[in-house]
Amino acid sequence: DRAYGVLPISHVYGLASVMLGTLYAGACLHLAPRFDPAALLAALRDDDLTILQGVPAMYARLLASVAGAAAPPVHGLRFAYAGGSPLAPSLKVAVEKLLGLPLHNGYGMTESAPTISQTRLDAPRADASVGLAIPGVEVRLVDAGGADVANGADGELWVRGPNLMAGYYRAPDLTAATMRPGGWLNTGDVARREADGALFIVGRVKELIIRSGFKVYPLEVETALNAHPAVTQSAVVGRTLADGNEEIIAYVEVDTSHAIKVDVLHAHLARTLAPYKCPAHIIVMASLPAAATGKILKGRLRQMAQDEGHDNFGVGSRIVV
Repeated sequence: DRAYGVLPISHVYGLASVMLGTLYAGACLHLAPRFDPAALLAALRDDDLTILQGVPAMYARLLASVAGAAAPPVHGLRFAYAGGSPLAPSLKVAVEKLLGLPLHNGYGMTESAPTISQTRLDAPRADASVGLAIPGVEVRLVDAGGADVANGADGELWVRGPNLMAGYYRAPDLTAATMRPGGWLNTGDVARREADGALFIVGRVKELIIRSGFKVYPLEVETALNAHPAVTQSAVVGRTLADGNEEIIAYVEVDTSHAIKVDVLHAHLARTLAPYKCPAHIIVMASLPAAATGKILKGRLRQMAQDEGHDNFGVGSRIVV
């Protein structure tokens, strides 16, 4: 096997899942200094790659780069995988169509070194599940009181296994806030488990938006936005108002091959989401701020939304280039 090593090895995904996993298996790791869609297409064509692991933003930009191409890219891949951030169902479908093979999905975190769950090679899924817990890892979904919830219900995801950290370095207070009795770690994510054991990530507790008393998880709004063919990727944050309420702000990166008006996106969401989940403002950006891993920097966007204020957003939206 030959794996594409474009994710930073200073991050646990690039270090453990990509680099160490590849070398432990005795495979070849094809290192690349940074992600560029043209460079990836060239490597797929010329370097006999068989394994591609990346973040959803990487796949979104790959799709945007080949929009309108007469033929799909030439490649010899046998395995493609997405992780590091939520995978939109629409993106999964588009990538699978482009590559002609399943796009596997998984979930993990630095504190678990990193994998917690993933889809199985012999049983690819058509949905956006992050798969089943890997061997040796236990999962619980609990309510606010720490009681287990039933299958199909949303709950805070706790995990336990030999891959967990002992704690945060020289940060006992942070460790105590994260670890639970019995060796469990509170991931800070809300998930749902179906009867077959498959996990679905609903959102992060700290990103939850409370709008007029209703709970809104940004991931649901982002999934709806990303389903529009003109949207490459999106990020949704909450902005606190003077009365303590929150309004929903959506930042969107659009596919340059599509001419799109923001009113069309508002209408699309109005057909898809409950009214209280629809953003007050949609801001179109040339590109969303991202870390070296490709993960969208939501903290920066949240600060931008708070700094801008309602009066500066205009009516419904504006465009940032």
